[in-house]
Amino acid sequence: MKLGKLDLNILKVLQRNGRISNRDLAREVSLSPSPSWRRLRALEDAGVIDHYSAVVRREAVGLNIMGFAHVTLHDHNSATVAKFDRAIMDADPVLECHSTSGEYDYMLKIVAPDMAAYQAFLSEYLLTIGVVRTVNTSFVMNELKSTTVLPLDHVKGG
Repeated sequence: MKLGKLDLNILKVLQRNGRISNRDLAREVSLSPSPSWRRLRALEDAGVIDHYSAVVRREAVGLNIMGFAHVTLHDHNSATVAKFDRAIMDADPVLECHSTSGEYDYMLKIVAPDMAAYQAFLSEYLLTIGVVRTVNTSFVMNELKSTTVLPLDHVKGG
């Protein structure tokens, strides 16, 4: 889908407030409600909008530890990678998993209530998969910025 300036404006508004009513969205992007609704549906149908969710503050629910774990696998054969990928998809403490270039194979964003829970996740789950060679974790000391808002001002609209 080629995104026009109006589509980008709709996305900007929705990133700030995913619960905005169609009437308010239409007003914000200078459209009437029907065309606004049609454009929104087109963005959803094209997969530009992946899903809607509530952003929960992790500390408010007792997830006080967050770390970025750099993982190296024993090898890179397809069976090893598939086994790791399946295990990570089932691991609730893993918020994000990225296959990376460079020194490590993966970077995981992991949350836990405390250091003991993080250690238990490592020793009782991640390291028992059987394909992980090393895990090096950097823990977040202070979260300066965390956003899900993409910088759409840098996207060229048609």
